[in-house]
Amino acid sequence: MFKFSDSLGTLMQSGMSGSTTSRMQQALGAGGSTSGSPLAELLGGGGGIGDALSGLMGGEKGGGIGAMLQEVLGDAGKALGGGNKLALGGLGALAGSVLGGGGGSVKGAIGGGVMAMLGALAYSAFKGTGSSGSEEMPVGLQQPENQQQEEELEQGAELVLKAMINAAKADGKIDAAEIQRILGKLGEAGADSEARDFVIHEMNKPMDLSGIVAAAKGRPQLAAQIYAASLMAIEVDTPAERRYMQQLAGGLGLPPQVTSHLEKTVGLSGDF
Repeated sequence: MFKFSDSLGTLMQSGMSGSTTSRMQQALGAGGSTSGSPLAELLGGGGGIGDALSGLMGGEKGGGIGAMLQEVLGDAGKALGGGNKLALGGLGALAGSVLGGGGGSVKGAIGGGVMAMLGALAYSAFKGTGSSGSEEMPVGLQQPENQQQEEELEQGAELVLKAMINAAKADGKIDAAEIQRILGKLGEAGADSEARDFVIHEMNKPMDLSGIVAAAKGRPQLAAQIYAASLMAIEVDTPAERRYMQQLAGGLGLPPQVTSHLEKTVGLSGDF
């Protein structure tokens, strides 16, 4: 059955832009150092979350990705009433894939991991800047516990997926070679015809910034997830792409301090 989260994970893995992977690595704190990472600024402890992630990834306590996620997820876990309610499995799968150790066995969890990662970025941006909206729990950061939460995760993944494809059109129409590359990646991941048809439709339709903005209205954390995902979808190195990101931030109603925090998290300078 077609799942938006799976297609989102495949697009992130395939690299919507040349910098997608490096920006995910930056956001996840790859390299073993948490110093200076906006995600690492939230808390100094998570009550076993780092150990859980280390176990998922085969790492050592306090090192690399586990240490960074322990700090950013600690507060979210407390807000939910326990770290076991966080989407640790998806995050561990994504981290393993980004750092080269995930392999094919974790493909099914990557999409949920992408939403959890984007949720951690959004949560960090609002909490770290003290901006209004920090009380909302981002879609995907919590492990779905029922059908309603599963549907909310898929709806969020659908919107993020649409936003990434929309951002890729900022410099003009996506060319045929790029469409074929992405469809090839979807095929390698076992995507069915419904998933491929959805992606083709989104890539070929006109840009729809207003639709993306309207769908996220009143949901600041989801808006931040959309902005972070869009930063990973394009290079943001042309006037058209910079203008698009400015329009996206304005339409989503994100405070400048939140967008700046997100940009810093994925390794972009303030003025791109």
